[in-house]
Formats: sequence, structure tokens, C-alpha cells
Amino acid sequence: MTESAVADTRRLNSKPQDLTDAYGPPSNFLEIDVYDPQIVGVGRNRYTTYEVRMRTNLPIFKLKDSCVRRRYSDFEWLKNELERDSKIVVPPLPGKALKRQLPFRGDEGLFEESFIEERRSGLEQFINRIAGHPLAQNERCLHMFLQEESIDRNYIPGKTIQTAAPAPCTFISTSRHYKAGGNVRTDKYQRCRKNTTIAPG
Repeated sequence: MTESAVADTRRLNSKPQDLTDAYGPPSNFLEIDVYDPQIVGVGRNRYTTYEVRMRTNLPIFKLKDSCVRRRYSDFEWLKNELERDSKIVVPPLPGKALKRQLPFRGDEGLFEESFIEERRSGLEQFINRIAGHPLAQNERCLHMFLQEESIDRNYIPGKTIQTAAPAPCTFISTSRHYKAGGNVRTDKYQRCRKNTTIAPG
């Protein structure tokens, strides 16, 4: 049998993809955007905050659509909490850029537009990698970071309970780059079938 005949046979035996498979939304999804950076304060007390919006239908999250404002130190807090209390390998944050904080620099340092965009992009990658991890989704600190208006640094660490082993997840993502003064939309979907409950207390 020739090579072309084999290829034709494969095409005949392949299952056709229907419109639901091709264009239907994933059964479960997790989408997190980090956008709208804003500079707060004056002088040496200035810092940048970012809008963190999460949309999901995963049952492990209490709110299905939440929006909070966070600064870099809040992301550091989350990373430290996960490293202390969980068994996952936590991805790195974008660097602190200490050289940009030197007083004799001739530019805006930490508040230069290009640096803010670079950091925003790094924070978005970080939180999506964390939130997409099945073990991290059990951590109360992640739920507080994503869904509580303010972070209680004196909270009691805890976990949610999964009643079934998590299924493998497939990520499909598209993105549009942030522009100062404009809107950003970064769509990230996590396909993942789970049966979860939230632990009381």
C-alpha cells in the first residue's frame, strides 16, 4: 500500500469533529486577568496596584466572578504562604528590580510605563500558573488573594477537601497586550473536570 493510500485510510477512519467540540466552551474554566495598573501615593510612598479579576465555574471557588486590587507585595505574600504550607513548587515572581529604586536614576524607575507593563505581564503569568494547579486550589490563602477585598495577614491557614482525584487539565489561552489608558483582556481557560467540596470553618 502506498504512503498516500495509508494517509487516505487514516482520514476515512478518523472521527469527524462536530460543532460542539470545535466551538463549544470548555466544561470547566478558570480565567484570570491582571490589568489596569494604577500608581498610588506620592514621593517615596508611591506604589503600583493592579486589578485582578477571576472568572470561573470551578466548584472549588465560592465566587464565580471576583475582582480585587493587589500590589506587588500581596503577590509576594501569596508566594510565601504557598511555599510554607503547600507541597507544590511555586513559580518565581518577576524580580523586585532593586536597581530601578536608586534615587539618582534619570527615569521613572519602578513607575516607568514599560517596566509596569513588564511586571504586569509577569504577575499575570504567575497567578495563572498558581491558580491552575490543583493542589494550590485547595489553599485558603489563594482563595483570599483572589476573592477577598483585603488580605488578612493573621488568617488561619486551611485547605479545601477534594472528594475525587483531579483530572488532567488542558490550557488554551489567547491574549491582547495592555496599553496605558486602555483596557486589557486576557482570556485563559482551564479545562478540568473535578468533584470538590469546601471544608467547613
